[in-house]
Amino acid sequence: MVDIPDKFKSLINEENYSIDDVGMSDSTVILFHDKILKIQTISEESENEYHVMEWLQNKLPVPMVLGFERDEKKTYLLMTKVPGEMSCADQYMKNPEQLITILAEGLQMLWKVDISNCAYTCNLEKKLQMAKYTVENNLVDMDDVEPDTFGENGFENPELLLEWLNNNKPEEELVLSHGDFCLPNIFLSNGKVSGYIDLGKTGIADKWQDIALCYRSLIHNFDGKYTGKQYQGFVADMLFEKLGIEPKWDKIRYYILMDELF
Repeated sequence: MVDIPDKFKSLINEENYSIDDVGMSDSTVILFHDKILKIQTISEESENEYHVMEWLQNKLPVPMVLGFERDEKKTYLLMTKVPGEMSCADQYMKNPEQLITILAEGLQMLWKVDISNCAYTCNLEKKLQMAKYTVENNLVDMDDVEPDTFGENGFENPELLLEWLNNNKPEEELVLSHGDFCLPNIFLSNGKVSGYIDLGKTGIADKWQDIALCYRSLIHNFDGKYTGKQYQGFVADMLFEKLGIEPKWDKIRYYILMDELF
């Protein structure tokens, strides 16, 4: 078993567990029957996840914090397990209209949260500062980018992409943003969103950041990028029809490109 703080041992006892290997996170996620222990290297995101999760209690369906500890290198977040299944589960992928209806409602639920006392901001200025750090420290994962982001039909390197992002900043429409609105992070049950997880990037940001990452996640999950299994029936217009808005393709492209640097 992974070393855990003594404070948590009485809550966990000797329960059986498994390790979650779904998603792109570099954290260690230990799954128990009705709770989850998330272990991460100390960072602004790992600290933010705990604080935002506490703040969102009774505002949105998020896990309940059972305990939070840190040592010299890591944070330990013990939380309840949200009900339902990931929105990329087979039953939802086979019914794209139902899936996209629920995801659109999930986006709108975020936007309705009052952000006047939200303590964490992850707006464009903040994101570009973070992107500068990843670029300057060679932390951009060049093996996990869209095929046309770099190279012959894209940017020569991350430095030039960052320069372009700084020179083409869109006007922001600030709301509560999940920050990583991808299908594995949104749980569904009984025809609605039952839980938002991976909240380290959650805070005040442009609504189009979540729309862009949701759109990209839908494309990749339907085309089988992660599982090799392709699904039929998704077209881009469906998401915007369910949201009741016109797509802003320049902003969608901008935020997808920005995410390449993380």
